[in-house]
Amino acid sequence: MSAPAKVPERPEGPERPERFNDEAESTAYVPTAPKRRITWQKLVAVPLVVAVVLAATILWITSIQLDSIAENSLSGGNVQLRLWQSVRLTAISTFWVLLIALPVGIALTRRRLTKAAPAVTALANIGQATPAIGLLALLVIWLGIGPSTAITGMVIYAVLPVLSNTVAGLRAIDPDLVEAARGIGMSAAGTLGRVELPLAVPLILAGVRTALVLNVGTATLATFGGGGGLGDLITSGIQTQRMPVLIIGSVLTVTLALIIDWLASLVEVVLTPRGLEDE
Repeated sequence: MSAPAKVPERPEGPERPERFNDEAESTAYVPTAPKRRITWQKLVAVPLVVAVVLAATILWITSIQLDSIAENSLSGGNVQLRLWQSVRLTAISTFWVLLIALPVGIALTRRRLTKAAPAVTALANIGQATPAIGLLALLVIWLGIGPSTAITGMVIYAVLPVLSNTVAGLRAIDPDLVEAARGIGMSAAGTLGRVELPLAVPLILAGVRTALVLNVGTATLATFGGGGGLGDLITSGIQTQRMPVLIIGSVLTVTLALIIDWLASLVEVVLTPRGLEDE
């Protein structure tokens, strides 16, 4: 019976061959610090820019002489009221967009309603393809003047990004993952809530973020439907040819859009599951 083969001993010290050094380096585990999801630049940059713009605007307004028309437009809490109206219009319309677009988008990815997805998406696309001011004018003829008319127009105009991104996010999931979840005994609702939706979160949140910014811009047109908002200051400044009123309305609209987009980006980072962030 032959003797067992001897395993060559690993050389020690300076005479160890270079290949052992290479093997050790290739198999060594170097721990890395976890990547921070929200950096200080993301937290500070946008608020700093907004603060500088607002401070410069306030300094300019307080340094010039306003006539009685401009002063009436900017005094008595009118600016705060119009800003609050725009925030309220944006919040309510976005709530209805989510309430409509998310369930419809989920339903369109189920087997029974898959064939209806192109028709529903095309219908939503018509709402956004129509000019916002024209859509609002049609709704005023149909529903009359009031905040509800403006909110309805904003919902119709902003539903497409959330709807299309929900459908695209759920369809992009590997079918093998869904089948594996069903194979271990998950129900359809459990698979949707614990597998599909978490994987689709980045695309869905991107659609929500787009809808929010769209609603901030569309809220300025609510003034033509009796909805109020910062659009009142902008149209008043144009009609009366008062540049300070126009600038205040425009600057507040831009800064409101920046702040809402910044907040949405933070929520997007926080809610995106680890491992799905962009490298």
